[in-house]
Amino acid sequence: MKDKKLYMIGNAHLDPVWLWQWQEGFQEAKATFRSALDRMNESDDFIFTSSSAAMYEWVENNDPGMFKEIRRRVAEGRWNIVGGWWIQPDCNIPGGESFVRQGLYGQRYFKEKFGVTAKVGYNVDSFGHNGMLPQILKKSGMDYYVMMRPMPNEKGLPGRLFWWQSDDGSKVLTFRIMFEYLSWGKDLDDHVRRALGEFKEPLDDLMLFYGVGNHGGGPTKENIESIRRLNNEPDLPKLEFSTPDNYFRDMEKSGQSFPVVHDDLQHHASGCYAAHSGIKQWNRQAENRLLAAEKYSALASWITGQPYPKEFDRAWKNVLFNQFHDILAGTSLEPAYEDARYLFGEAMAIADRSLNYAVQSLSWNIGIEQDETMLPIVVFNPHAWESRVNVELEVGGMKDSAVLLDDKGNPVPFQTVKSLASARGRYRLSFIADLPSLGYRTYKLVRESASIKPVGEPILASDLVLENQNLRLEFDRGTGFIKSLRDKRLNHEVFKGEGAKPVVIDDTSDTWSHDVLQFHRSAGEFKATKVHRIEHGPVKSVIRVVSEYGSSKLIQDFAMYPDRDQIDVNVTVDWREKFKMLKLVFPVNVIFSKHTYEIPYGTMEREHNGEEEPGQSWIDYTGIVQDTNRVYGLSLMNDAKYSYSVLNKELAMTVLRSPIYAHHVPYEPDPDGEYSFIDQGIQRFSYSLLPHEGTWETAETPRRAAELNCKPAAVIETYHEGKLPQTDSYATVDKSNIIVSALKQAEDNDDLIVRCYETDKKRTSAEIALPKFGRTIRAEFAPSEIKTFRIPRNPELPVTETNLLEWELE
Repeated sequence: MKDKKLYMIGNAHLDPVWLWQWQEGFQEAKATFRSALDRMNESDDFIFTSSSAAMYEWVENNDPGMFKEIRRRVAEGRWNIVGGWWIQPDCNIPGGESFVRQGLYGQRYFKEKFGVTAKVGYNVDSFGHNGMLPQILKKSGMDYYVMMRPMPNEKGLPGRLFWWQSDDGSKVLTFRIMFEYLSWGKDLDDHVRRALGEFKEPLDDLMLFYGVGNHGGGPTKENIESIRRLNNEPDLPKLEFSTPDNYFRDMEKSGQSFPVVHDDLQHHASGCYAAHSGIKQWNRQAENRLLAAEKYSALASWITGQPYPKEFDRAWKNVLFNQFHDILAGTSLEPAYEDARYLFGEAMAIADRSLNYAVQSLSWNIGIEQDETMLPIVVFNPHAWESRVNVELEVGGMKDSAVLLDDKGNPVPFQTVKSLASARGRYRLSFIADLPSLGYRTYKLVRESASIKPVGEPILASDLVLENQNLRLEFDRGTGFIKSLRDKRLNHEVFKGEGAKPVVIDDTSDTWSHDVLQFHRSAGEFKATKVHRIEHGPVKSVIRVVSEYGSSKLIQDFAMYPDRDQIDVNVTVDWREKFKMLKLVFPVNVIFSKHTYEIPYGTMEREHNGEEEPGQSWIDYTGIVQDTNRVYGLSLMNDAKYSYSVLNKELAMTVLRSPIYAHHVPYEPDPDGEYSFIDQGIQRFSYSLLPHEGTWETAETPRRAAELNCKPAAVIETYHEGKLPQTDSYATVDKSNIIVSALKQAEDNDDLIVRCYETDKKRTSAEIALPKFGRTIRAEFAPSEIKTFRIPRNPELPVTETNLLEWELE
């Protein structure tokens, strides 16, 4: 066996939060690092491997002396930094830009503090891994990846070592850990011997991870001594203290060829993508608020001189920490979510404050004529495409004869809807805004006008039917379900059966839903108690469906617009059930179907086998209309959920699950015990139905989902002189499948950073223009490629492409 080798990887898997709060994880990080340093002092050949910049920052701030020791050991090559991310996150739920920021803040921290960057991506405990990670890792300076879940019983792979490839062609050499990322007991004899059966040609070398883990700890004196002893056993491979970096380099040098995997790496804990609605929604909100705030803060800094906030790094680090796999997955103990809420709250407060400074700096510099009868409203579009969206805001002092005008003086349809204030003198204004690409438009509310008549006609709407020129939506009074959604242009019924059907499912699985892939054991359905029209005007009409199940209540407000095919639904759930799941089910009426999920900065097609799948803000079900052979589909978009399933023709979004907090099998709850259950009480979110002829690409679903999740910012202004026009645009893209996802100030100076990605899995030549700055970027995108550009403030310097760390391409 001495012709074979085990690279012994001494590590200490430390969950900073799980069955304990972060304060305990903070202390354990220091204790673990201290232990590793002590083992180095005792054994000259011992090497330690560790990830997660957040924990190093804890040590730097709380024990500077130990931090210096770590720096010395890193310089010696005995302390191996891996996983150049801020934390080991859930690898399905964070948005694409969050994965970029994990590397941006993690790798730059390691470079600044230790003079190194990680070459090995490292998420040994995350529950699944989205298929865009190879590209994100590669463009963040990491050529290799270590993971463990899904394990062999959960997903078959062609070997322990394989190339993992994403759609653009990026590949990282990936190793799936054998058995566990830790070892039990003092002696490693059993741990080593159970690996013997894993040597499969041509792979004569493997990594074996050892050390006390989960709550930290790391390699013990006994572990180290047993490695030395076992190295003398003739029937065992050669054991070598080593690092993942050494292993991967040696494997590449070996000249062996390894299989290629082009897929997601799923499934391990299928229930975690719907566990704890709060943490999921806070994450989505924080990501979108920060991205909008960065865009307008960067623009304002160049246009008006408004200082760019220094607090964005702290806000992002809060978000990134909360994306730790046991936090964001909803699998930690209950008090951990109070802590997470505080961190998200700080991040969103920074984002809201920064966005307000930026947009008010811009709006304050707009030239608006003096007119005491008029209230100016400046609406800012955070997206780099012309956006037509519903805008609502609270105003005061309106008269029945009020009119709304655009910047050219043209009347705009509007209506008042129920104010959020139950008081006289306050109104909620609703209108459809036509907004320039990544820019703004000024609207003017004339409080009282006798000469200008309001414009716009409402759609046909009753208590049970909403109908515009393209769609007819009808509800069943008895059930509250959608009875019919008909596309009038094709005379096609979108649903084959009842739609928007809330189904309650028995779910006695633990918080992760270990070893459960499907949830279909129906426990009943919500029953309608009231179906009635609550809003009706030239902007939209709304039907409210109120339903009940057991002690729970569900309110769905369905909004239809005169000239939009998108149906928006605002949902309020008051949930009082235990060991139950709630799904919204939509039976889509097409054949030869294809099911596409948004994943971070990409898409993935999956089978209709009923398995619970992670997804981002949208899922699409497209096929062929049987009678006409036309391509037709339905996109389901939302602003808070991440878990879906498709069983034959039924597309379902999982709204919530109510297991016990931090319940991990094989523990069996006491039938007479008192436990705290997840997702009890009131939650609110929105989803949208987008029926479309053709594919989701032609329907521009990624754009519509982005508009739902990142809404315009509206500022009530006053009249004043200013150098800025009443409408303007700061960035445009000539191809609809290229999205500007981030625009921010560079980390190292006041250059602009622009990040774009391709949405439709097709090679594309695109032109990104920033006309106010005299810049045009022409770029070639591979399928699903992410590109980053640096725009110097000095107009004489060229635009350059960088990696995701904002460093020049090699």
